[in-house]
Formats: sequence, structure tokens, C-alpha cells
Amino acid sequence: METNNIARTEFIASHTSVHPSVFTLLIIPFGIMNGYATVTLAYLFSKGGISVDKVAALVAAVLLPHIFKFIWAPLVDSTFSLKKWYLIANFLSALGILTTGILPIQESSLPLLTLILIFSNFMVTFLGMSTQGLMAYDVPEESKGRAGGFWMAGNLGGAGLGGGAGLWLAQRLPEEWMVAAILAFTSLLCCTGLFFLKEPKSTIREPHMRDTYRNIFQDVWNTLKTKSGILTMIICFLTLGTGAASNLWSAVAQDWGASADTVALVTGVLGGLFTALGCILGGWICDRINRKNAYLLFGLLGAICAVGMAYSPKTELMYIIWTSVYAVFMGFSFAGFSAIVLETIGKGAAVTKYNIYASLSNAPIYFMIYVEGWAHARWGSTGMLNIEALFAVLAIIVFLIVQAAMKERKSLSLEIFTVNQD
Repeated sequence: METNNIARTEFIASHTSVHPSVFTLLIIPFGIMNGYATVTLAYLFSKGGISVDKVAALVAAVLLPHIFKFIWAPLVDSTFSLKKWYLIANFLSALGILTTGILPIQESSLPLLTLILIFSNFMVTFLGMSTQGLMAYDVPEESKGRAGGFWMAGNLGGAGLGGGAGLWLAQRLPEEWMVAAILAFTSLLCCTGLFFLKEPKSTIREPHMRDTYRNIFQDVWNTLKTKSGILTMIICFLTLGTGAASNLWSAVAQDWGASADTVALVTGVLGGLFTALGCILGGWICDRINRKNAYLLFGLLGAICAVGMAYSPKTELMYIIWTSVYAVFMGFSFAGFSAIVLETIGKGAAVTKYNIYASLSNAPIYFMIYVEGWAHARWGSTGMLNIEALFAVLAIIVFLIVQAAMKERKSLSLEIFTVNQD
């Protein structure tokens, strides 16, 4: 018993020495890739006379690997070390960024550029997965909320660097390749975060790949069928904490008389900072209360914010205040979701399990963007925000009912078992 206690103490000490902010650094290249492709490159090609529809097709191609990444997630769980996957993915995705900067800004470059971006984003998914795996293995249970919050903050910060800083540099540097070179080098510097982490030992790998994959699928199934796994699956489909309205701030800005500069501010640098702040604060909260309850609370706060904005005076100042508050609560929800998933997946096939949940969670985001666009067309911005709040409240009610039903079923099962034992 004493030996076990000593081992447990050593385990905790080795993990608490790693501050969750390390994951902010590690995930920055993931955000840089997204921001660079969707903002900086889109701007440069639009400025170069490329039509909007072709630029939009380029941006859409960037998203493809992120939609289907759960398919190849088992590769990270079954081959190489997590650190090796990170280094390979970082180097190849950074090389992809550099290569795009060398291509001339003209329509004839689009086919090759599209292929490079698809490959680069394919590789950067491995970077995100390896970081998720390191979090799952190296972060102690009591710090998973903060780790998820810092991870999301780094993702947003990276997008700000790739998009905001990238665009700023593109407007000032004499050659386009310089922007790509700076961002690629910045991505490579993030590899230094690996020095603060120990390579975890996989609990599912076997000498034969067939046995490893059997362990992966068994571990995934064992997680999904648990009460926590089922509730987390339900959370993935809940229509709260989606941040859907933030995708429509530009469309509704005129209702508050907000100028183009104001919209750029609240949807750009300011919005990113407030969302990142929300991620860190939300993660901190998740380590102090029940994480699923925290997620419901965060969603409710977002709903209250939406209603408050709907009935506030239609002035530019109110637009700035409410969108900023909304950004903070959106960060809360992002961190809450990451914390719940990290808590649910444990170790084992952590990468595969995380990406299954993450992929499913995109469904309510796309759904709510569509619903809110439909609501705005019929009832204006007030109706749009009320619809978001309504769907959030309904989602909370549904979750609480399901959770109560599962508790009642478990209690009933225990009673039956006790009777049979007697």
C-alpha cells in the first residue's frame, strides 16, 4: 500500500509540474494554418483579381480534412509516438504554408494551391490530434478544464496570428513569400513546447497492428456505452454554446448602426481576445464544479446574452458591448466542451475518441447557423437572437430530462439487483 501511495505521489508530481498553458503553445500552428488560409490568402487572391466564388472554393477546400479527420485519427493512436507525429505534422504543414507563399498570385496557381492547402490541412489535423493525445495522457484529472481552455485559447490565438497578423504583414511587406515564411517559422518555434512534456506510454498498442486496432475499437466502444460517454454524445448534439450568432454579426450590424470598422474590430482582434479570455476562465471554472453542469450554465449565460442583445437599444455601443460579452461566453462553452470530452475519453485510444466527439459537435453549429439565418429573414435580428436563446433553453431541458432518466434507471437497476441478492 505504501509503495502504491509513493507511486501515485510521483505520478501526480510529474504531471502538476506541466502548466496547461503549454498546450496553448502547441496548438498555435493549428490556428495559424486556418487563419492564414481563410483570411490572409483569401485577401491576397481577391486583391489579385481572383473572383469571389473561386476564393470561396479555395476556402471550402481547406475545411475538407477537418470534417473527415476522425477517419484517420486511429493512425495517431496506433503508430509513432505523439511527439513524433507532432514534429512531422508541424514540419510538413509549415512547409505547406511556405510553398503557398512562393506561388504567384494568379488564377493559374489555384489548382496547385488548392492541393497544397488540402495536404497542409490534412497534416495539421495530425498536429491537433497529437496535442489532444498529450493532453489526455499528461494532464491530471483536476486540471483537464484548464488544459481544454488553454488549448482553445491557443487555437484562437493562432488563427489571429495567421489571419490578423498575416493580413497586416501582407499589406506592409514587399513580397508575399515573406508573410508565409514568418508564419511557417512561427509554427516551427511552437515545437519547443514538447520539451515540457514527457512522451506518454500507450495503453492500447500491441506488437501486431491487428491487435492494436482491436484494442482501439474496443476502447472506443467501452467509452461510448458508459453513462458519461452517452451523456457526452448527447452534449455533442445540443443546440447551446454553438456561437452560431457570431457568424452573423456582420449581417446584422446595420440594425445597430455599426460601422464597417466596428464590425471588423468585434469580429476580429477584439472578439478573438474576449473569446480566448473566456476559454481560459471557462476552463478554470470547469475544474471547480461539475463539468457537464458548467457547460449547461455557460450555454444558459449565452442564451441570456442573446436575449439581452435582442432587446437592447439599437446603438453601436450596445453592439460592441453585447458582441464582446457573447464572445466571452462563447469561450466559456468552447472550454467547457473540451473539458467534458477530456474527462470522458480518459486515456487509451484518446485521439480517436476525442475526434469522434469533436466531429459530431459540428452538427449543431451548422444547424443553428442555418436556423438563425432563416429566423433573421423572417423576424429580423431580434427574432434571430430569441431563436438562439430558445433552442439553448430547450437543449438544457432535454439534457436534464435525459440525465434524470438515466439516474432513475440506474437506481431502479440497483434496487432490482439488491432484491435478487436477498
